[in-house]
Amino acid sequence: MMKANEEPSSRRGQRRPRASQAEQRTTPEQRRQIQAWFAGRLPGEWFEGSAEVAVDGDEILVTGTLPGVALPAETEESAQSTAESARISGFREDTREHRMRIADEAQAGFGRTVSWAARCGGTVSRFTTLGVPVMTRLRFDERQVLDTLIDAGIARSRSEALAWCVALVGQHQGTWIEELRQALVQVERIRAKGPGGGDAGEA
Repeated sequence: MMKANEEPSSRRGQRRPRASQAEQRTTPEQRRQIQAWFAGRLPGEWFEGSAEVAVDGDEILVTGTLPGVALPAETEESAQSTAESARISGFREDTREHRMRIADEAQAGFGRTVSWAARCGGTVSRFTTLGVPVMTRLRFDERQVLDTLIDAGIARSRSEALAWCVALVGQHQGTWIEELRQALVQVERIRAKGPGGGDAGEA
């Protein structure tokens, strides 16, 4: 659960976070290595195409696409969704032990919790995801935004209100955020070609 600290009344005696408390960042090279490991480790018959492997400093989220469910053309949308959910649920149960072994190997090798998700047609289900506290300092106006959400009954606490704000940005600015991610990937590729990069020739 996310938690937002109130601004301290004085900077006197304010302690800096220890190195062990600092956020662990994932480099593009680490991300590529983890994605390559899962590409080789996941059974080829599990998913259609390659699984999506998202990585941050705490968690690895593996999302695979399952074969669609063929139903008669006149099938209602709710029935189609039920069939897709059933296929995802079956995959989850049938592969549980195998997925746990893979997750244990990955956690030992990469120091991150592994979570799983599956997509079937228009249905996506995340089996488990990690809830990570995110510490931040907010000033008066920013805290007022969170308190307004609490007063309106949208959230029960500042931490829940902050999580709601993040979800709202992801929902309405998802395309922009994805473009930003892709831009960062391109920057890293260009950087790798420069002096000291992997493509640079020897002197």
